[in-house]
Amino acid sequence: MRSAPARGRGRASRAARGGARPRGAAQEAPGAPSFSRFAQWLSVWAGRPPTFAVACALLVAWAVSGPFFHFNDTWQLVINTSTTIVTFLMVFLIQNTQNRDTDALHIKIDELLRTTRAAHDALMGLDELDAEQLQKLRDTYQRMGEDAGAGETPQCVADEEQAEGDEPPPR
Repeated sequence: MRSAPARGRGRASRAARGGARPRGAAQEAPGAPSFSRFAQWLSVWAGRPPTFAVACALLVAWAVSGPFFHFNDTWQLVINTSTTIVTFLMVFLIQNTQNRDTDALHIKIDELLRTTRAAHDALMGLDELDAEQLQKLRDTYQRMGEDAGAGETPQCVADEEQAEGDEPPPR
């Protein structure tokens, strides 16, 4: 089954025409600062081992200072307020990073589906389906995989495509 190039609602088809940006991406001037750039920089910085070490050192310093402040309410309030604020802000940072990563993966997968002959064009818009519809499709593909047997492995499909004249994918 040969699938035609994607013309549907998927992001890859829009991206292939050169018109789409990932969800939430705003048009910006080349040098303009943006939340996305800041969030990307901060997520890289926050994920580094030295940042973790600094956080651990701050916790140890807070714990060691307990006897000096007689473990009073203000001493406890400092750590509670600090961790709450950091957690609150990190939720938005993590969500921004997750959205960006998910959009990039969707575009890459859409492109792979678009260029694979055996792929179905209907799969290009899966991100617009609700959970129940996705579960039905998942069940359908599970049954197809069980019914295919040993002769329909991904490698067999790739070999068939190559035999039909497709060039092998670059490695």
